[in-house]
Amino acid sequence: MRFARPVGLLLSAAAVVLWAYGVTVLQPLTEPIGPWSENLPGNNAYWARDLRFMAIMAVAVGLVLAGRGHLRWSRSAVLLGGCWVAADVAIDRVDPIGVRATVLLAVGGCAVLGALAATLWRRERRAPSAQGGEAPEAAERGAPSAVERGAPSAAERKTLTGAACVAGVLTLVAAGIESPTDREPELNQGALATAALLVVLAVGAALAAAPARTRARVGLAAGLAVAALVGVGLVRAVGPGTRLLPETALGAVLLTGVTLLAWDWPGGRPIWRHHALAALAAVLGPVAFLLATAILMMILLPIGATFTELAGNSPINAADSDLLVSLCGLLSGLAMALLLARPAVTDRR
Repeated sequence: MRFARPVGLLLSAAAVVLWAYGVTVLQPLTEPIGPWSENLPGNNAYWARDLRFMAIMAVAVGLVLAGRGHLRWSRSAVLLGGCWVAADVAIDRVDPIGVRATVLLAVGGCAVLGALAATLWRRERRAPSAQGGEAPEAAERGAPSAVERGAPSAAERKTLTGAACVAGVLTLVAAGIESPTDREPELNQGALATAALLVVLAVGAALAAAPARTRARVGLAAGLAVAALVGVGLVRAVGPGTRLLPETALGAVLLTGVTLLAWDWPGGRPIWRHHALAALAAVLGPVAFLLATAILMMILLPIGATFTELAGNSPINAADSDLLVSLCGLLSGLAMALLLARPAVTDRR
C-alpha cells in the first residue's frame, strides 16, 4: 500500500495537465464559427468537453487511490470533482487559448490538488487511529510475509475496487469517443492519453484494494496494464461506428482483471467460478448500462444541452442530440461498482 499515495497524486497531477490542455487547445477545435443555423454542431461535436470531464474524474479517482480508499479522502475527491466541473464550465465560457493559459491552468490546478492533499494528510497524521487498517479477513495462506502492515479495511477495499470499476468503464468511453468528422488528429491523441491514464488508475486502484501485494498480483497488474493499453490502441485503430466489439473485449479484459487483482485469493489462488461470473458481468454490463443511461439522458434528462448553454457554446442541431458521454460513463462505472466492488469472499453472495 505504500505505493498508493505517491502514485495516486502523480496520476491526479497528470490528469490536471490533460484537463488544462483540453480547455485551451482541444475545446476551441470543437466550437463552430458563425451563428448561422447551417453551422450548428451535430452529434459528439463537443468531444473535447467529454475528455476534459473524464480527466476531472481521473483526478478524483487518483485522490481516492492516494487516500487508500479512506472515507475522508474519498469524500473530498467527490467534492473536488463536482467543484472542478463547475469551474470548468465557467472557464470554458471565457474561452482561454494559448500556451500561457495552458500553463496557468495546469499550475493552478496542481496547486489546488496539492493544497487539498496536504490538508488531508495533516488531518490524517493528527488522527492516525482513524486510518488504521484492519487485517484482511481472507489473507492468502501459504504466504504470510505477503500481508502488509496497514492493509486496507473491508470498507476501504470496496471503495478502491469501486474506483477501479469507474476508471475501467471510463476507459471504454474515452477509447471509443468520436466526433462528427473523426478527422481531427487531436481527437485520437486526446482519447489515447485520457484512456491510458484511466487504465493505469484502474489497475493501480485494484492492486491497492488487494489484501496483500504478492509477486503474483504485481505481475498480473503489469500484464493487465499492458494488455489494456494495447486494447485501447486497437480500439482507436478501428474505424468509427465499428468499435463496439473491441470496446466490449477491452471492458471484459480490464474489469475481469480488476476483480482478479482486488478480490481475495483463499489458499493463494483465485476462486475461478466467481471470476467467471465477474467476466460475464464485465462483458454485458458496461454496454447495457451505457446504452440505458444514454437513452435516459436523450429522452428525459438533456443535461448535455444545459452544460452547452452554461458554457456559452452553440447548441446542437435539433436533428441530433447533445449527449454527455462522460456522465454516461461515470454512472455506468458506478453501476458496475455495485456489481463487482465486493472484494472479500465473505462479502460476496
